[in-house]
Amino acid sequence: MAARRARRLLGSLCIALLFAQPAPTGAAARSGSRSLLTESLVRTFTPFYFLVEPLDVLAVRGMSVIMNCSAQCETPPRIEWRKDGSLLNLVSDDRRQLLPDGSLLINSVVHSKHNKPDEGYYQCVATVDSLGTIVSRTAKLTVAGLPRFTSQPEPTSVRRGGSAVLGCEVTAELAPLLRWERERQALGPEARALQLPGGALLLSNASASDAGLYRCVLDTPGTPKYSDEAELRVLPDAEEPQKLALLKPPSSLSRLAGQSALLPCVAAGFPPPLVRWARNGEELPTDGSGRFQLLPGGVLEIRDVTEADAGTFTCIAESGNDTLEAQAELAVQVPPTFLKRPANIYAHESMDIVFECEVTGKPTPTVKWVKNGDVVIPSDYFKIVKEHNLQVLGLVKSDEGFYQCIAENDVGNAQAGAQLIILDLAAAPAGPLPSAPRDVVATLVSTRFIRLTWRPPASDPHGDNLTYSIFYTKEGINRERVENTSRAGETQVMIQSLMPETVYVFRVVAQNRHGPGESSAPLKVATQPEVQLPGPAPNIRAFSSSPTSVTVTWETPLSGNGDIQNYKLYYMEKGQHTEQDVDVAGLSHTVTGLKKFTEYSFRVVAYNKHGPGVSTHDVVVRTLSDVPSAPPQNLTLEVRNSKSILLQWQPPPAGTQSGQITGYKIRYRKVARKSDVTESVAGTQLSQLIEGLERGTEYSFRVAAMTINGTGPATDWVSAETFESDLDESRVPEVPSSLHVRPLVTSIVVSWTPPENQDVVVRGYAIGYGIGSPHAQTIKVDYKQRYYTIENLDPSSHYVITLKAFNNVGEGIPLYESAVTRPHSDTSEVDLFVINAPYTPVPDPSPMMPPVGVQASILSHDTIRITWADNSLPKNQKITDARFYTVRWKTNIPANTKYKTANATTLSYLVTGLKPNTLYEFSVMVTKGRRSSTWSMTAHGTTFELVPTSPPKDVTVVSKEGKPRTIIVNWQPPSEANGKITGYIIYYSTDVNAEIHDWVIEPVVGNRLTHQIQELTLDTPYFFKIQARNSKGMGPMSEAVQFRTPKAESSDKMPNDQASGSAGKGSRPMDLGPDYKPPLGGSNSPHGSPTSPLDSNMLLVIIVSVGVITIVIVVIVAVFCTRRTTSHQKKKRAACKSVNGSHKYKGNSKDVKPPDLWIHHERLELKPIDKSPDPNPIMTDTPIPRNSQDITPVDNSMDSNIHQRRNSYRGHESEDSMSTLAGRRGMRPKMMMPFDSQPPQQSVRNTPSTDTMPAGSAVPSAELAEPEGPFLPAEEEPQGPPTAHVRPSHPLKSFAVPAVPNAGGPFDPALPSTPLLSQQAPGHPLHAVKTASIGTLGRTRPPMPVVVPSAPEVQETTRMLEDSESSYEPDELTKEMAHLEGLMKDLNAITTA
Repeated sequence: MAARRARRLLGSLCIALLFAQPAPTGAAARSGSRSLLTESLVRTFTPFYFLVEPLDVLAVRGMSVIMNCSAQCETPPRIEWRKDGSLLNLVSDDRRQLLPDGSLLINSVVHSKHNKPDEGYYQCVATVDSLGTIVSRTAKLTVAGLPRFTSQPEPTSVRRGGSAVLGCEVTAELAPLLRWERERQALGPEARALQLPGGALLLSNASASDAGLYRCVLDTPGTPKYSDEAELRVLPDAEEPQKLALLKPPSSLSRLAGQSALLPCVAAGFPPPLVRWARNGEELPTDGSGRFQLLPGGVLEIRDVTEADAGTFTCIAESGNDTLEAQAELAVQVPPTFLKRPANIYAHESMDIVFECEVTGKPTPTVKWVKNGDVVIPSDYFKIVKEHNLQVLGLVKSDEGFYQCIAENDVGNAQAGAQLIILDLAAAPAGPLPSAPRDVVATLVSTRFIRLTWRPPASDPHGDNLTYSIFYTKEGINRERVENTSRAGETQVMIQSLMPETVYVFRVVAQNRHGPGESSAPLKVATQPEVQLPGPAPNIRAFSSSPTSVTVTWETPLSGNGDIQNYKLYYMEKGQHTEQDVDVAGLSHTVTGLKKFTEYSFRVVAYNKHGPGVSTHDVVVRTLSDVPSAPPQNLTLEVRNSKSILLQWQPPPAGTQSGQITGYKIRYRKVARKSDVTESVAGTQLSQLIEGLERGTEYSFRVAAMTINGTGPATDWVSAETFESDLDESRVPEVPSSLHVRPLVTSIVVSWTPPENQDVVVRGYAIGYGIGSPHAQTIKVDYKQRYYTIENLDPSSHYVITLKAFNNVGEGIPLYESAVTRPHSDTSEVDLFVINAPYTPVPDPSPMMPPVGVQASILSHDTIRITWADNSLPKNQKITDARFYTVRWKTNIPANTKYKTANATTLSYLVTGLKPNTLYEFSVMVTKGRRSSTWSMTAHGTTFELVPTSPPKDVTVVSKEGKPRTIIVNWQPPSEANGKITGYIIYYSTDVNAEIHDWVIEPVVGNRLTHQIQELTLDTPYFFKIQARNSKGMGPMSEAVQFRTPKAESSDKMPNDQASGSAGKGSRPMDLGPDYKPPLGGSNSPHGSPTSPLDSNMLLVIIVSVGVITIVIVVIVAVFCTRRTTSHQKKKRAACKSVNGSHKYKGNSKDVKPPDLWIHHERLELKPIDKSPDPNPIMTDTPIPRNSQDITPVDNSMDSNIHQRRNSYRGHESEDSMSTLAGRRGMRPKMMMPFDSQPPQQSVRNTPSTDTMPAGSAVPSAELAEPEGPFLPAEEEPQGPPTAHVRPSHPLKSFAVPAVPNAGGPFDPALPSTPLLSQQAPGHPLHAVKTASIGTLGRTRPPMPVVVPSAPEVQETTRMLEDSESSYEPDELTKEMAHLEGLMKDLNAITTA
C-alpha cells in the first residue's frame, strides 16, 4: 500500500515539474483534476510548431515566387497548402510544386484582367498522424498590374536655390519599382533629390546643373517602362518678392508601426520660405536629434513610427509677411501581437476547460479558433468567452488535439497554439467501491438552473468520506458535463447555466478513496420555459431633419414580436446623465425641441404583454447647424497708434453657437458718420487689427459670429478714438514728472504723473521699494495706472521708493523718494508731497467712482454672469467714451488663490471655466484714460453642482473582529465631488467581470464613510466598487477592490468580550476591590493603576509670577499670619498643616484641594473690589500657606504619574458632558485667574515646568511622553492632576473657592477651565462652599494650564468647610478682604522701596 501511494505521489510530482501547465478551469477541472490526474496514465505534450511561416509577397506577372514554410515535430510532419481556404492539388499541377522543406514554388505567375489564378491568400498546413494538425499564418500574394503611369512628368521651371516637384504617379504596388533618370542617366543618391512616397521627384536648392530632361522608369521583368520626358528649367534669382505658394502640400497616409513616413511640404516664393511642422497643435523639434527630421525642401521624415505618432500634422510655410498652412493625417497601424498565448492543458472526459488568448493591434484584431486545422464553430459546448478565450464544455475523447488562436486585422495576422490531452484513468486500487446514490430528485427547477439532492449509497449510509460527481447532458446528446460537490459528505448541488425549456439527463456517482462507484439511475428533468420578451429592434437609424429635430426609424424585432404593444424611444444629450423617453406606436418618430448642433443618443425598447424587451444599441446623431443665436462676448478695443485699433473678443456662449464657428464679421464706422459702414471678415481667431484709420477720429465697432448657415447677431457698438499722432518707441521713456507718497502704518500709497514728453510710448511703470534700498522688491503696473498701494510694510520703518517708466525698448530714468511708515499709535492722515522741480503737477484729486450694484447671476456649473452699473454714466447707462471695465474674481479655497482678471467695454461680463459648486467673489473697477477707480464692493456667487467627476478613493475592506461573515468597507469622499455628497452605492460580487447589473447593491445614505455588510460566504473572494452621488446624479465607480472572507468562524472568542483586559467606551471598569485607595485628588491613574500613598500626601504647586525672591514671599506670609487671630483662622491654619500628612485618609474618599492664591509680585497692584462683573458676589475666605515650609515639595514619583496623564482625557469626552454643559456650570464651578501679562511658567519647589496645551486635553508635565496602557472607560473617566487655567490679568483680579462637584460628574474638557476640586467620592455628602469673586472672572483670554497644590484629606477638608460655612458671615468676609487689602498696600511699599 505504501509503495502504491509513493508511485501516485511521484506521478503527480512529475507532471507538476515537467510540464508546469495551468490547471483546467471550470468547476469540474478545479475539483476533479487534482484527484484524478495523479491516478491517470501520464502522457507528455509533443512539441509541434512552425519554424518558418509564409510572408506577404508582391509578384510581377511572369516571374517565379516562393512561399516559405517549415514545421518541426518529433515525427516529420506532412506539409500541404491551402489557397483561399481550399487545399491545393500539387500532384497534378505543373506550375506549382512542393519543395523538400515544405515551401511552395509558383513558376511563371499568371495574371490577366479576367484570369488571376495565382493571386490570393495562402496557408501552410502541417499534419502528424495520430497527433493532430496545425496551420500557419495566412500570407497574401499580390500580383502587380500592367506597368503604366497614372500621371506623367510635366515641364516646369524653378528659381535658383528654390524647390521643384516633378510628378510621376503609379499604383501603390508598383511604387517600389519606380526610379528617375536625368538626360536618360540614372539619378545617383543625393540629398537634394528625394523620391516622394507616390513616386514624384523633389529637387531642392536647385542649381544650373539640375536643368535638363527628366523621366521616370518602371523596372519590370523584361523591358522597362518609360514615362514621357519633361524639361526642368532653372531661372536666375528673383529680385522682387514672389507670392508664397505650396507646390506639394502634405497628404494623409497610413504606415505600419516601425516603418518610416515622409510628409512633403514643398513651398515656393521669395524671400525663400521657411517651413516648420506641428503635430496636434504642438510644434515639433526637427533638428534631427530625435525621430523627426526636416529634410531639404520642407519634407518631414518620421523614423520608426509608433502608435503615439498618429495625429494631425500641420506644415507652416512663412515668407516675409505671408503664411500658408496645410494639414495631413498620419494613421499608424499595428499588426496583431499576442499578449497571452494559449497554454497546453491536461484534462479528463466530462470536464470543462478554457484556452486563454489575449491579442492587441490596430485596428483591433478579430480572433477565431482552429482545432486540428478546422475552424471551431461556436455552439452550446464550444463557446467564445471574454472576447477571445475558447471554452470547451463536457470534454469527450475526440476533443483531443491542437487548438490555435488566429488573430487578424487589416495589416496582418498571427497564430499561436496549444495541445489538449485527454487523460485515461489508471486502474483503481483494490478495495470496496460505493454503490449507487439513492433517491436522486430535483428539488428546485427554474428556467436556467436545477438543484439536485440525494441520499448516500446503501453501502455507506453515513457518507461522511464520500464525494460526488454529477454528470448531465441534454437529452439526445452524447457529450456529458460533470459538476463535483464542493466538500465531502455534501448531498446536494446546484447546476447552473442551463437552457430554458430543455430536457436534461442527470446521474450521480459516489467516490471514496478507492475510486468511483456505481452510477445512479438516469433522471430526466425539463427546465421551465422563459417568458418571451421582445428582442432588440433591428436596423435602428437616426438622422437630423432640422437644427432642432431628429427622426428615428427602426424595424420590428425578430423575436417576441407576436404581440408587441408599443415602443419606447429613449434619447439623451451627449454629456448629460438623464434620459428622456416618448411612447411610440409605429416604427418611426421625430423628436423636436432639441438643441442646435448638439449630439444626442437614441435607443428603442419594444414592449409586449410581459413587459419591456431588449434595448437596441445607442445611435448617435448631431442636429443640424444654424446661425449663432448670441453675439460674441467681451468685445474690447485697444488703440495701437494713430491709424490702427486692435479688437479682441470671446466666442458666443457654447450653447448659442449653433454650429462650428467659421469666422467673424467685423463692421465699423466713424461715430460722426453712422451711415458709412465698412465690413471686414476675420478668420476663427479672436482678435483683429483694423488698420488704415484716420488720426484723432472716433470709430465704433461691432462683431458677429458666422457659421456655414450665415451670420448671427452682432455685439453692441463699442467706440474708441485713434491717437492724434504716433508715439515714439525708439527710445526709453523720460523720467515721470512727479511722485507723491503717502505713508500709513503698514502701507505706502504712491501716486505719480507721466513724463512731460508725451511723444514717447509708455508701456507701464516699475515701482521699487525696500528698507534703506529700493531694490528689495519691484512691482510693475499698467501704463494707465496713476497710483499704487504698497502693502505689508513694517511700522516706523524708513523705505526708499523708486519709480521708472518703461516700454519695449527698456526702462527710463528713475525718480527716487523715501518715506517713513507711521507707528502703530499714529492715526493721523497727513499727506507728504514730494516735489520734483521744475514741473510739479498735482495728482488728480478726483479718482473715478467705482461701479455699483455688482451682481453675480449663476448660469451653470461653470459660468456666472457679472453685471453692474456706473454712476458716472448718464441715466440710460450708455457708454459713449473709451472707458473700459476690469472684472476680477477668485475663490477662497485654497486660501492662496490668486485673482483672475478680464477687461470688458460693456456693463456685463460672462465668466466661464469656473469650478462646480464653488463660491466665488467678484469686483469691478473702471478705467478711463489715465484715471481709474478703486475696486467695487464684492458680489458672491456659488456655481451650480455637477455630478461627481471622480470616484470615491482609498477604498479598503476589513473583516469585523469576531464576525468573519461581516466585513467593514471604508472609503474617502471623491476628490472632485462637485457638490454635497448625499449618499453612496456599494456594489459587490464574487465575479469581477460580471455585468454591473448582476452585482449586489448596498445603498449608503448621507455622507458616511464606512458601512458593514453581513452574512457573506466564508472563504470566498469578493470584489467591491463604490459610487458617490449628489443632487445631480451618480459619479464614476471606483476600481474593484478584492477581499477574501476568512476560512472559518473564529473559535477562540472569549465568553465575554469585556474580559479581554482593555475596556473600551461603554464597557464596565474593572473591579478593584474594597481595599482600593484612589490617588489624591480623586483621580485614578490614566493607565488603570492606583498612585502610591506618597502621592496622596504631595502638594502640586504652580507659581505664575517670576522674579519674586523667596525672602519677600516669606515676609509677606509672616505679616499676613500675624493678623490671623480669630478662631476660624486657627482652624484654617490647622487645615493647611494637615496637608503635610498629619491625618489618615479613607481609602474610598475623593480628595478635595483647597484653592491657592497666585500673585504677580513684580506688578502688584490692588484692584477695587467693587469692579467684579458679578453684582452679588458670594464671599468666603481662602486658606493660604503661612510659610514656604507649608508647601510640600513634589516627589519624584509624581513625574511618572504626570507623564502618563498626557492623554488621559483625550478622546474620552462623554456626550452628556457636552449636551448638559449649561446645567453643569452651576454644579461644577471653575476657578479662573486672569492676569494682565502671562506669568513665567516656573514652580517654587522643583515642580516640573509646563507647556501650554488646550483645555481639557493636556495636563502639566515635565516631558511630553506618549501614554502607556489603555484608557479608562469614559463612564468613569479619571481626573488628571488638578489644573487651573491662568489668564493674563492682575494678580488679585480673580480668585475663588470652587464648590465640590457632584459625585461621579464627568470631566468636561470643552469648558474653558478645569476644576480645582476633584470629584466627590460616592457616599460622601456634598458641601456647599461660598465663593468670592473679585475682578473680571468672565474675561476671555488664552488659557494656560498650571499645577495646583493637592487638597488635604476629605475628612479634614469637610470639617474645615463646615467651620467656614458656619463661622464666616458676609461682615467677616468683608473684614478679611480689608486685611488683604492692607497686606497688598504693605507689599506695594516693600517692592517700591
